[in-house]
Amino acid sequence: MTDPASTVGRRTASAPRSDRDTSIRFATAADVIPLHALIESGYRGDSARLGWTHEADIVEGERTTIEELRAIVDDPGSRMLVIQDAAALVGCVHVRKKSGGLCYLGMLCVAPRRQAGGIGKDLIAAAERTAVEVFSAERMEMTVIDRRSELIAFYERRGYAPTGERRAFPVPVVSNLNFVVLSKPLAFV
Repeated sequence: MTDPASTVGRRTASAPRSDRDTSIRFATAADVIPLHALIESGYRGDSARLGWTHEADIVEGERTTIEELRAIVDDPGSRMLVIQDAAALVGCVHVRKKSGGLCYLGMLCVAPRRQAGGIGKDLIAAAERTAVEVFSAERMEMTVIDRRSELIAFYERRGYAPTGERRAFPVPVVSNLNFVVLSKPLAFV
């Protein structure tokens, strides 16, 4: 699974997803530009409002940059997983190795018009397998903006639990925003 173009998982799509196959794989340098467009459309701006989960009403500006995405794809301690159908990237998730058997899950994004069809669940499962198989992780953590109660509930249904820890939001122009930290033990054989 260390080959960046290897397939992480495969699932036949079902409604409301398209009837085409989708596959999850590790992102490559060739994915960075479409990956950036996907993430920006899913997190910020008017296009994000087409989905059920976004930050468009909370945070303005870019979610990430092309340079940051290139660094993630090139980092041996990170894996960016992407899911695509026959036409385009439709989702992504970032897994980053931390110390002590811990990995961080971030940048989970599904194209707004493709949300609520199981793609996010598939990406989370693939990220958890990647954390265990590639980084020998025993636990996954993530941070979620504290105002995003519907998203926190989604992750809780996936087995993540609040740790009680809060972290400051990294964008200084946004005041009174904090992250809650969620964590899940990983138990794969």
